[in-house]
Amino acid sequence: MDIVLIIQMIGAAMFAAVLYTVIGIAPGTDETAVLAPVTLVLVLAGFQPIVVLAFFISAIVAKKLTDSVPVAIAGIPGGVMAAPMVEHAMILKKHGLPDLSIRKMASGSVIGTLVAVPVSLILANALIPFADVIKGSANELFFIGALILALMSKNRWLSLASIIPFAILIQGLRHLYWGVGIVPEGTNVFISFFLGITIGPVILTLFDLLNKEKRDGMERFGRKKIISTKTKREKEFPNPFKILTKQELGASAGASLIGTFTFIMSPVGMTILLGELFSSRIKDPVKKASLAISSMDALTNATYISGTLIPLIALGIPLSPVAIGPANALFNAPPVFTLDHNMHHILSTADFVWATVIGAVVALSMTYFVVVKYSQEICAFVFRFVPHEALLGLFFGLVLLLAFIDAGWLNIGGVLLIGLVAGMLHRSGVNYGVQFMVLYSAPWIVGIIAG
Repeated sequence: MDIVLIIQMIGAAMFAAVLYTVIGIAPGTDETAVLAPVTLVLVLAGFQPIVVLAFFISAIVAKKLTDSVPVAIAGIPGGVMAAPMVEHAMILKKHGLPDLSIRKMASGSVIGTLVAVPVSLILANALIPFADVIKGSANELFFIGALILALMSKNRWLSLASIIPFAILIQGLRHLYWGVGIVPEGTNVFISFFLGITIGPVILTLFDLLNKEKRDGMERFGRKKIISTKTKREKEFPNPFKILTKQELGASAGASLIGTFTFIMSPVGMTILLGELFSSRIKDPVKKASLAISSMDALTNATYISGTLIPLIALGIPLSPVAIGPANALFNAPPVFTLDHNMHHILSTADFVWATVIGAVVALSMTYFVVVKYSQEICAFVFRFVPHEALLGLFFGLVLLLAFIDAGWLNIGGVLLIGLVAGMLHRSGVNYGVQFMVLYSAPWIVGIIAG
């Protein structure tokens, strides 16, 4: 391994740790919306694949470590994956223990990372002999994945009913572009459609604001008052093995192990299911909440790491909700990466190990220490000076730029159309996983229907 390349990986991992420590604490940031565009830009900018992977692993570890901080302090999730922990964190806050909540969740994240990294690498290499069989049925698997995720959605019948119309919309736009000569026939516009789905709820909300009746009927709020309890700062370097009890360590490790093996399932669904399962028999509210949030945070880290590494190393196609969402640019970012030529084909096993270990170690050593010792100061700074709307505006502008690069001005309209439909579906209970699976399987679905 070239020393220059190692320095670049460390630098990229440090940049990711700092960036996503701030973004993770910003309230309500969706993981896919904040991870996918930045990763995509790095890929398209020509950075070495191994450097991009180190950046991404560091980013997800840092994001998962920090998005629980606003949950503990203000009851506001820093990301979608932190939402299931709100109820338990508020129990601890009610008992005057927000500092304990932060330490438990951050320590759970560390355990999840320590378990998921080696297990994911081992499991991925064990699946490599079956890769050709799995990849040969990729279109069918994407379609089956859409069906399974639709059945797991909170609005399953709408999710199932939306699969074919959404596939027709995507493929119809591609045929329109071919017909008017914007892109060569057979070239699938993918990246901008993917990003359109990612920020669909944002696009829909912006269009809602253009509707005067709807805008006038919206509730107005003043400055939000958030009360934070002053807590004692840790003097020593925090040790997760001392912060968590033996029961919490066991639950966190067990949940992480199960989450790694179930990488193809919905991360949010598994977090709720296993978190409640492990804590269900405990009667004491403080002990129950502590066990639940530590095991949930461990599981979120494990599902994101395994959902990225296992499909990337073993298959080269994004067959998990994480791979098809936040990590999609590692698999498919034309013209740099395609499903036939991406990190799976470029990097060796040693490269994957180096990038993963460097990314995880840098994020853990930087972000864990900062979160446990300075969480309140960082949270106060972000809540005061980093508006959620500013982050969303930045990513929205980036999506429009990439849409123009993909297929010109007409594609900006196409992306807005896909975003509006995707946003309405998402608001009605059709999750991102279903929509992303349809995006991948759209040519096959339309081809089958058309005969």
